[in-house]
Amino acid sequence: MGKSKAKPDNSGTIAVNRKARHDYLIETEYEAGMELLGWEVKALRAKKANLTDGYVVIQKGQAWLTACNISPLIAASTHIKPEPMRARRLLLHREELNKLIGAVERKGYSIVPLKIYFTRGLAKLKIGLGKGKKQHDKRASEKDRDWKREQSRIMKSFNR
Repeated sequence: MGKSKAKPDNSGTIAVNRKARHDYLIETEYEAGMELLGWEVKALRAKKANLTDGYVVIQKGQAWLTACNISPLIAASTHIKPEPMRARRLLLHREELNKLIGAVERKGYSIVPLKIYFTRGLAKLKIGLGKGKKQHDKRASEKDRDWKREQSRIMKSFNR
C-alpha cells in the first residue's frame, strides 16, 4: 500500500483578511502565536473569527492583536463572560519584535493581521509588515488584476 498524502496546507485556515492586501503593500510576513483562552480556541476550531477590522498594536514592548472578533460559541460555559473583541497578546521572538518596533516607529510601517490558522494543533496568526496604499495604487493594482484576467481569457480562446 502507498503512503497517504498529507493534507493541504490551507486545511487549517480559519480566517483570512483579504482587505489587508488591498489596502496595504505587504513587504514581509511573520508567524506569531496567540495567547488565547479556552473558549477562544473552541470558537476558532468552529471558524468563528473575523480579521477584517483587526490590527496589531505595540505597547510596552509587546505586540497585541486588537479589534479582531472571535465570536463565542452558544455552548460556552455559563460561569465565564466571553469578550469577543478583547486584545490578545501575540507571541513573537524578541528579534522579530525588535524589527517590528523599529519599522513601525521609525519608518512608518503598519502591522496588519493577514490570516489565522492552525499548525500542529496550535493557533497561529500570520502578520504582515507593510505600508498603506494610496488610492491611485489601489486603482493600478485593480487594473493589473483585470488585465491578467483578460489575458487568461484570450489565451484560453487561442488554445481551443
